[in-house]
Amino acid sequence: MRQEKIKVMVVDDSALIRHLLTEIINAQPDMICVGAAPDPLAARQMIKDLQPDVLTLDIEMPKMDGLDFLEKIMRLRPMPVLMISTLTEKGSEKALKALELGAVDFVSKPQVNVREKFAEYEEEIALKIRMAAKVTFSTLPLKAESKSVISFSKEHNNQNKLIILGASTGGTEAIKTFLMLMPKDCPGILIVQHMPAAFTKSFANRLDSLCEIHVKEAEDGEKILTGHAYIAPGGFQLSLKKIPEGYKCIVRNDPPVNRHCPSVDVLFHSAAKQVAANAVGIIMTGMGKDGAEGMLEMRKAGAYNIAQDEDTCVVYGMPREAVAVGAAHEILPLQDIAKRVLECILRRPKEAV
Repeated sequence: MRQEKIKVMVVDDSALIRHLLTEIINAQPDMICVGAAPDPLAARQMIKDLQPDVLTLDIEMPKMDGLDFLEKIMRLRPMPVLMISTLTEKGSEKALKALELGAVDFVSKPQVNVREKFAEYEEEIALKIRMAAKVTFSTLPLKAESKSVISFSKEHNNQNKLIILGASTGGTEAIKTFLMLMPKDCPGILIVQHMPAAFTKSFANRLDSLCEIHVKEAEDGEKILTGHAYIAPGGFQLSLKKIPEGYKCIVRNDPPVNRHCPSVDVLFHSAAKQVAANAVGIIMTGMGKDGAEGMLEMRKAGAYNIAQDEDTCVVYGMPREAVAVGAAHEILPLQDIAKRVLECILRRPKEAV
């Protein structure tokens, strides 16, 4: 039976970008660009008439800002939206806000040599449109709670324990949900979220303003402290090393692993060797298989591992792969992961032995 093509609509004020996106979309065997609008006002009626499966949306446009339009879409006609953003600090903050509002993901918009550079994004754009088309709105991220679920008493020594987390598509909101439930005295947390270099600092700053714990971009050589979360910088690999007084971050300009830099597998393999049974590993929503093999090594080393369940994932790719290789002890909904992780820190489950 012949499968219907993914219907994509483009909204961008640049005629060149509209043309290039249309070319990229129509060059794919499984998708078609059904329309292209220069601004949100023109797009509103086109969406009603054309009923696209996926929308690509620019952030900065005339007549109505892309974020305002996205908010209206998600309230009135929820649909998968892929944002277009420039790799600047200002652009990254707006892209993160778009993810918070319900956009599935974002792609980069080059600022110079647009026609030549845009061709480099063809594979990424096509892949993310395919992924977006599979998203249902029962799987969009839950609103984060603002209060910790468990606190530690003074006699609990968390210096030698760590929480190790990996995520990709859909992960920004999932990580926020998790971290907002972490108490100030929780063990140190190391995080790899697949993101470009210009985005990770803004992401860390945003989380730091919302959470009880301190959240920052990881720096090479810094000691990992309780009540702190460290985000892997985009374009760098994050690992860790055991030192006499605990652990420290290792940030290196190393090649991609599983096509990612930072890579979840790099962090997880490091945790298996350096932290072993004192680690709790978490793998969240994301496309691909990055983290599965590293999480399996963590389990073999004695760590206790949790995978996010399919119903609460935006994309159940990375957790599925981890479960498939036997790396996860438990599969839990996003809203239950924080409490379970803290229970594991306080009293290791029998399954971890």
